[in-house]
Amino acid sequence: MPATALLIELRARGYQGGITILKEFAAGFVPAKRDDPVVRFETEPGQQMQVDWAVIGRGPDRLSMFVATLGWSRSSYVEFCEDEKVETLILAHEHAFAAFGGIPAEVLYDNVKTVVLERNTYGRGHHRFHSAFLDYAGHAGFVPRLCRPYRAKTKGKVERFIRYLKESFWVPFASGLKQAGLRPDKDAANAAVARWLREIANARVHGTTGEVPAERLKFERGKLRPLPCPYGGRSVRQLQTARMQEPIAGYQHPLSLYDELVMGSAA
Repeated sequence: MPATALLIELRARGYQGGITILKEFAAGFVPAKRDDPVVRFETEPGQQMQVDWAVIGRGPDRLSMFVATLGWSRSSYVEFCEDEKVETLILAHEHAFAAFGGIPAEVLYDNVKTVVLERNTYGRGHHRFHSAFLDYAGHAGFVPRLCRPYRAKTKGKVERFIRYLKESFWVPFASGLKQAGLRPDKDAANAAVARWLREIANARVHGTTGEVPAERLKFERGKLRPLPCPYGGRSVRQLQTARMQEPIAGYQHPLSLYDELVMGSAA
C-alpha cells in the first residue's frame, strides 16, 4: 500500500504522527537488499580460455596488456602491446595458443571492439562479430563467446589474474626502473614478464585450485585441440619462440637489469 494511502487510513483510526515517521517505521519491515551471490564457475579441461585487455601507464609510457587465462589449469599468458588493433589481437592469440600448446574449445571476452561490433544484432545471443577476428577464430577452431552484459564476473579468472599481475609484476617492475631513472617499454616488459610467468605466476600454488598452474597445464594440454597451420604464415616453432627471437640490442636497457629488478623484487 502507498505511504499516503496508509497515512489516511491510520489517521482515520486516530494516528497523529506525520508521514516521515511512518516511512521510517515501515522501513524496518522491508528486507535489506542483498547482492547476488558470487557463484564460482568452473570449466572442464580444454573447454575455455578467458581473455581481456588492460592498460597501464600514460602518454608515451602507455601500454596495453593482452592477458589470457585457461579456465581449468589457471595457466596464464601475458603480452605487452602498443595498440589493440585486430592484427595485434590475432597475433597475441597465436602466441598464447603456442605457449599453452593447443586451442581451447571456446574463448570468453567482454565488449572488446575488435571481437564484437554489436550485441544481439541477429536476435538474442546472436552477435555481429568483427569479420577479420571471426575469420581467425574459424581458422584456429575456437568459438568466441561473450560475457553477459554488466556481468564481468563471468570471466573472473582473468580479471583476478590481472589484479595479481599489476601488484606482483608491474608495480615492482615499473617502480624499480623509475628509481634507476629508466622507463619501461614494450620489449623490455615482454622480456621480463615472460620470466615472471615462468618462474613465479605459473609456478606458484594457486589460491583457488591449491595446485600449480604449470603442473595442471601438463594435463590440460592433452585436452586442447592441436595447433592449426599458422594464420600469418609463420611456423608453430617460430610462434613459440617469437619473443625470444627479438634482438636484445633493440631494448632500451640491458636485459640483465630487468632480471635483477623483477626477480629481486619477488625474492
